Amino acid sequence: MLISLIFGLILGGLTVIFALQNMATIEVTFLAWQINGSLALVLLAAALTGAIVCALLSIPEIIRDHARFTELRNQNKELQNTVETQKARISELESKVVPPATVVF
Repeated sequence: MLISLIFGLILGGLTVIFALQNMATIEVTFLAWQINGSLALVLLAAALTGAIVCALLSIPEIIRDHARFTELRNQNKELQNTVETQKARISELESKVVPPATVVF
């Protein structure tokens, strides 16, 4: 937890330094749109857009993994029930076994 806090503070500090060093106003053209803004804000918007696209592309895999996890958890419960049933059956059969007669010489 402390390492995460320190890492976050360092990353935040680097972000502030980056923003202060890149205050120049630039013009960005995309298709029919033209946007004027600081270089730092444009780069931040591009990074956030990339993160959103990555998150959206990973959703099907997350759903598939969750479904597989649920399936395996249910299968595990069934196997545990089978094991308990078999243990009970073994105990029942062991109680019915007649011990061999002891022969004394």
